[in-house]
Amino acid sequence: MITFDDFKADGKLPVYQQILDYIKRGAVAGTVADGDELPSRRVLSARLGINPNTVQKAFALLEEAGLIESRAGSGSVMTLSAEKLEQLKAELLEEEVLGMVRVLKQTGLDADGAADLIRKYWEEA
Repeated sequence: MITFDDFKADGKLPVYQQILDYIKRGAVAGTVADGDELPSRRVLSARLGINPNTVQKAFALLEEAGLIESRAGSGSVMTLSAEKLEQLKAELLEEEVLGMVRVLKQTGLDADGAADLIRKYWEEA
């Protein structure tokens, strides 16, 4: 079962979006796997101290994206095919890289300077 023990809402994004991101990042990192059960909507809203409608919205979007399957009376489970996992990885990388490029451009770096900076930290990591 996905516990959400290390979930922390940060206020930067709507909480439903943070729940989606938490699940997606967990899937990419391997901490959330195909067949894992999610807490019920009521349990998760109580655990996180948020409105049940917020959890409902997150679960509806997860279902719409094909990441969970909800079954009446038996809860929701992750449905992560290899193709879906690759798609998630590509989406997350694209979001992160675009965000980083925007910041680099705002600081005045050109593409060569940005590449040099990335190489420097790539080697240090």
